Amino acid sequence: MLEGNPARQKVAFAVIVFALVGLGAYLLRPDVGSSTGSVSQGPAASSPGPQSSSMNQAPGAGPSSTAPPSTSTAPVDVYRLLPFSQAGLDAAASVTTRFANAYGTFSYTQDAAAYIAPMQVFCVPPLAAQIKAAYSLPGVAAVRTSKKQMSAGSSVIESIRAFGSHSLTFLVQLTQRLTELSGSKVATTEYAVTLTGSGTNWQVSDIELATAGNS
Repeated sequence: MLEGNPARQKVAFAVIVFALVGLGAYLLRPDVGSSTGSVSQGPAASSPGPQSSSMNQAPGAGPSSTAPPSTSTAPVDVYRLLPFSQAGLDAAASVTTRFANAYGTFSYTQDAAAYIAPMQVFCVPPLAAQIKAAYSLPGVAAVRTSKKQMSAGSSVIESIRAFGSHSLTFLVQLTQRLTELSGSKVATTEYAVTLTGSGTNWQVSDIELATAGNS
């Protein structure tokens, strides 16, 4: 019916082109057309049930949810921040527990030389002399002998109290299983054990009750 009227034909053509451009823009929107995966098809499609509606899903549960950016970081090598390597720390810990085990182990049949012998390789000579002298004190030796005391020591390192470029102080829990004429008992004491050295070469230079300091 537009034939014979060129002006009316131009107006109609322009309206059609405008409508097609508008429809194309609508279909290219991110939330319409191919990005939705389907087009509404009547009331059932426009009113989806709980299982078909992405709006009812928990955040992050739907297929269209966006994963948060990764915040993982590379592990930190803590030994770069310390004045010793892992091998050095392992060596110091081994010396500490072996020394402490020997320190807590004795028998009334042993003299001071026999008692200190297992420890001498792990501690500096001045400390070995102090321990030997304490073991030989007349009052201590008399009680040990009269009660026929024997002890088996075992130790566990609890933590590092302090460290420097050539020293380490561990907090050590020493458990002694003591037997004597009156029976047996178990006693646990916390010590601060200080070592000096470097690399994988360490020796115990001091042992004190943890409550006495020794940091």
